[in-house]
Amino acid sequence: MKQSLNLARERLQSSKKITFFGGAGVSTASGIPDFRSATGLYNQLTGSSYAPETMLSHAFFIHHPDEFYAFLRKSLHFPDAKPNAAHYTLAEMERQGKLDAVITQNIDGLHQQAGSKVVHEIHGSLHRFYCTRCHRAYPEEKVYAQDTTPHCEACGGLVRPDVVLYGEALDPEVFNASVAAVRQADCLIVGGSSLVVYPAAGLLDYFRGNCLILINRDPTPYDSQAQFVFHGDIGEVLTEISPKD
Repeated sequence: MKQSLNLARERLQSSKKITFFGGAGVSTASGIPDFRSATGLYNQLTGSSYAPETMLSHAFFIHHPDEFYAFLRKSLHFPDAKPNAAHYTLAEMERQGKLDAVITQNIDGLHQQAGSKVVHEIHGSLHRFYCTRCHRAYPEEKVYAQDTTPHCEACGGLVRPDVVLYGEALDPEVFNASVAAVRQADCLIVGGSSLVVYPAAGLLDYFRGNCLILINRDPTPYDSQAQFVFHGDIGEVLTEISPKD
């Protein structure tokens, strides 16, 4: 294990273009549950009237906005969550000019809170809200301060989070920027993702570099294609393999 960590660090040190692509596992150490693990959000909600995928769908939001917002406030809003070692290590790598971009499936904004500047949020963010009718932006403080479904003060339209719900397409501008970041990387680090959710997992198909590093608690479908695979704590592994000055 130690030898592999050292070799991965050496590869990163010699790389010219590094991109990081992360999933829910990046934020679990911050107290935000992932979705599909044994202790994840989906398994926490067994017995609910609706499946989590249903409650996080576009159709459910439109037809059941009250239930949607109740679920959001109870299960997806973590106002006290703070960045962990993984977030801070990536932000430091960027600050030192060793990381070009972070691509994240997460909607928690912790990468930016840690200091990362180039962050492609392919599933959006729960820190942004807007009116579905007039597209007026609404501050998250105003939305979370009320316990009712928010409506636009200007036109009365339903206010929604700026996230990609089931049944919706990814933002093409964000996705294209993510594709470009993966394609131009000579080293791609993937962390905290099961790599089974598409189209996000399909980003790996655009990688043309020679160093793929996978960090995840459980095996992924891409393990056999990677030069380095670490099944451990992502914060600890990133801290160990991050290039040193």
